[in-house]
Amino acid sequence: MRKSSAVWTALILGSLICCGTAAGAQDSAAQAMAKKSKAEAESLAAAAERDKPLHAYRLDFSMNEMEDGKKINTRQYSLNLNPEESNNELKIGTRIPVDAGQNTYQYIDVGTSIEARLSERSDGVALSVRAENSNLAVPEQGELRADRPVIRQLKISGSTLALLGRPMVVGSVDDPNSKRQFQLEVTVTKLK
Repeated sequence: MRKSSAVWTALILGSLICCGTAAGAQDSAAQAMAKKSKAEAESLAAAAERDKPLHAYRLDFSMNEMEDGKKINTRQYSLNLNPEESNNELKIGTRIPVDAGQNTYQYIDVGTSIEARLSERSDGVALSVRAENSNLAVPEQGELRADRPVIRQLKISGSTLALLGRPMVVGSVDDPNSKRQFQLEVTVTKLK
C-alpha cells in the first residue's frame, strides 16, 4: 500500500511538473510573439514617420516697440525651418568687454536672440518661441560707468498653436523704465 501511494504521489508530482513546464513554455512563446509583434509595429510606425512628407516653414518675427498704443519702432527677423528640428536660432548683437580686474575682461552678449521650434500635429502646427533682447542703458535710465555697464533685458517665451499665414502676438511686456511696451509678433507660413 505504501509503495502504491508513493508511486501515485510520484506520478501526480511528475504530471504537475510537466504541466507547469508546458504552461511556462506556452507563456514564454506567447511573450516572444507579443515582443515580436510590438517590434514589428514600432518598425512600421518608424517607417511611416520617415516616409511622411517633410514641410518647410518660414517664420517672420516682428519686435514691436509701442508707446501709447502706437508702434514707434519695429525690428524684423525671418527664419526658415523644418518641423522637429531643434537648432533654429537667430542671433544678432555685440560682445561688450567688461573689466573683471587684474587686466582681464569678461564679455557680455548684448543684442537679440530668437529660438523657435515647430512640430506638426493632427490639430495644427505647434510653435515654441523664446526671444531675448538686451541693450545698454542710456544715461537717463541710471548711473553708467564704463567698467560696469547697465544692461536692460526683456525675454518672451511661449508655446501655442500657430495660425498659418496670419500674424499673431506671442507675448508682450511693459518696459518698467518708461511708458513703452514691447510685443513679439510672428507669422508662420508653410512653404511649398
